[in-house]
Amino acid sequence: MTKIMNKFAAVALASSFMVGVAFAETTWDMPTPYGDKTFHTVNVHEFAADVKAATNGELVINVHSAGSLIKHAEIKKSIRRGVVPIGEFFLSRLANEDAVYGVDSVPFLATNYEDAEKLWAASKGKISEKLAAQGLMMLYAVPWPSQGVYAKKELNSVADMKGLKFRAYNAATERLAQLAGMEPTQIEATDISTAFSTGRVDAMITSPSTGANSKAWDFLSHFHHTQAWLPKNTVIVNKAAFDKLDDASQKAVLEMAAKAEKRGWDMSKAESAEKIAVMKDNGIIIVTPSDTLQGELKAIGKTMTAEWLENAGADGQAVLDAYNK
Repeated sequence: MTKIMNKFAAVALASSFMVGVAFAETTWDMPTPYGDKTFHTVNVHEFAADVKAATNGELVINVHSAGSLIKHAEIKKSIRRGVVPIGEFFLSRLANEDAVYGVDSVPFLATNYEDAEKLWAASKGKISEKLAAQGLMMLYAVPWPSQGVYAKKELNSVADMKGLKFRAYNAATERLAQLAGMEPTQIEATDISTAFSTGRVDAMITSPSTGANSKAWDFLSHFHHTQAWLPKNTVIVNKAAFDKLDDASQKAVLEMAAKAEKRGWDMSKAESAEKIAVMKDNGIIIVTPSDTLQGELKAIGKTMTAEWLENAGADGQAVLDAYNK
């Protein structure tokens, strides 16, 4: 009798295991480059929670923030190779692959949210086509607040910027530094504090979000609200991994991505004023740029727009034509 009972127990256990396999969840690991307090990462966590709820737990996205799973520079490559199925990264990091990816980081091309939305509508199709050719699929994109110049002193003209060691994070910021007579150094957002504290850099251009999150008041004194551009983070998925999902899960992912994009743009708009106030409360001097500085920076922006168009070719012209309609 004991042997029979043990046999039935074994069969029951095996059946239970098979049922578990039949209804096993799909788990996606998702690397992101920024810390959990950054509004982009907050939005990503909400996206992951929305997907889990919309798929009744059949698709679970595990978010690995602050470069803890894969470093920023390797995220897109890792998604393409299938190392991870999904991830978030700064879109214009890809500008060295194709200039079209960097259109949102061309200085003074789109300097407010209305224009940034127009630029995204004009460029999304071309960008999605280029990603698709690499087996990748765009899910959503969200802008950072407009970029401003941080320094250890007030800058009244481009002449005041010459010789400064400047934190760069993509091709556009490197070129901006060169045209302004500064020395660019590639520094990730997570390393800003250390870079300033050790003297590797003494100026940067970035959003109020990054300035507040990195506690810029600990290592610099001035924020110049130049509103240079609104660059975006993007979330993409490996198309093969997406295609393995059932139809209902695919639909859920796309719907929650659209929801995340809208929510993210709203979060970005609220973020700008909030983080400028945080910096001011902590002693950062908020500077309205002088007419001289703003004019000289806009002239640099025109040069960079022309250079970008030369590199982007017909695809870039198509994007600009659509934007300027």
